[in-house]
Amino acid sequence: MKSKKVLFVATNCNRLGDTGLRTGAFLSELTHPYQEIQSAGYEIDIASPLGGEIPLDGVKMDDPINAVWMNDEDFLEKVAGSLSAEEVRPENYCAIFFAGGHGAMFDLPQNKKLQEITSEIWENDGVVAAVCHGAAGLVNVKTSQGTYLIKDHEIAAFSNSEEEAVGMENVVPFLLQDKIQSRGATYTHASKFAAHVVKSGRLVTGQNPASAMGVGQSVVEVLEFIEDGREVPAVNWCEWHVSP
Repeated sequence: MKSKKVLFVATNCNRLGDTGLRTGAFLSELTHPYQEIQSAGYEIDIASPLGGEIPLDGVKMDDPINAVWMNDEDFLEKVAGSLSAEEVRPENYCAIFFAGGHGAMFDLPQNKKLQEITSEIWENDGVVAAVCHGAAGLVNVKTSQGTYLIKDHEIAAFSNSEEEAVGMENVVPFLLQDKIQSRGATYTHASKFAAHVVKSGRLVTGQNPASAMGVGQSVVEVLEFIEDGREVPAVNWCEWHVSP
């Protein structure tokens, strides 16, 4: 593998549609994978559709991992001054990870540049990953053959029942579970708000914030397969699933 760099992508959106309610990237969906992947020796860059400041949601400082990274100067600089999609050179990265938060539903799916970056990393035999609403960044990505990248893969993401439980089913522009299924992927989930991560070849996805650490761990595991020159097993080779 030529690179030991991973690209994190998060939303620039700080408002939930026309509701006036604040949103952003859900903090633990950045910090928990960040800790797992950086601890494994990978350098991490953070990008967003427009670059600059990434608005944060779910800033819970009683979460010890959040507390560590919200006091880390380098991490805070990356969040305050993220790379724009136009600045990213995909050949520099061995993996791309999309963080969630409801804001991701409003600006990640339509960003053509991020779609191109994701497709190129994938076709360079890299890892593509997302947690929760971060999977919105994957639903419109196509390969060079013109097929949806997630087609025929097993995908975990925020479920319809979870969206209804938080009262957002009529606020988000689409239901993520439905969109994933419409792209020819198999949607997989645990019970509401339980941790659930699926590795489908080089595609790693998690259902909700409780799954963020498992996504980070799983990205590292897949990258280790690739670094060792081992063939990554195909669809549904391992599932990380813990009850709340």
